[in-house]
Amino acid sequence: METLYHQTNKEIHAVQSYMGGLERTEKQSVHLLENDIQTRIDRIFTHLERLEILASKEPPNRRQNAKLRADQLKYDVQHLQSGLRNFQHRRCQRDALDQEREELLSRTFTTNDADTSIPMDETLNMNSNLHNAHRGMDDLLGSSSSILNGLRDQRGALKGTHKKMLDVANMLGLSNTVMRLIERRATQDKLIMVGGMLLTCLVIFLVIRYLG
Repeated sequence: METLYHQTNKEIHAVQSYMGGLERTEKQSVHLLENDIQTRIDRIFTHLERLEILASKEPPNRRQNAKLRADQLKYDVQHLQSGLRNFQHRRCQRDALDQEREELLSRTFTTNDADTSIPMDETLNMNSNLHNAHRGMDDLLGSSSSILNGLRDQRGALKGTHKKMLDVANMLGLSNTVMRLIERRATQDKLIMVGGMLLTCLVIFLVIRYLG
């Protein structure tokens, strides 16, 4: 089980590295990188299924800790999957807007006289600026939504991790002082998450109020 655990953890770090390069990848190559990342994520999920089976077969004194480690890997890869889908959604929106803009720029506007054309530069520039502004809003709102989803997922994971840590601590016979330190750390993490969620909501409100 240890070999499979370290292999899966290594693959998760590799996917995190590839995810960091998505925004810098050229438009022509981004599909290939997305497919490669998705293939790696699918392989990690397969490893996790095997890890969960192996964890359930561990001796009772090590079973809870083994399940806890597998759950942490599962949370990490689920977060990566959510981030990839969010990036693909934003990219599709950008591609659609770019296509609409290209079609508009390539369109010719004329009067009834076939030899007389009407310059539309000012109108096209205004339309282009509006598209860029909307695209920026979509990117910001998409990123904010991803952050909120991540914070919610992290809060749920921390709750589960806290409970499992308490169970493990009870089995190992840890002292009451250590138990209180664990509970205090969990409370601090919860306050940090709540503060982050409130700050993100405030940013979204200000963007919609002043840029919407």
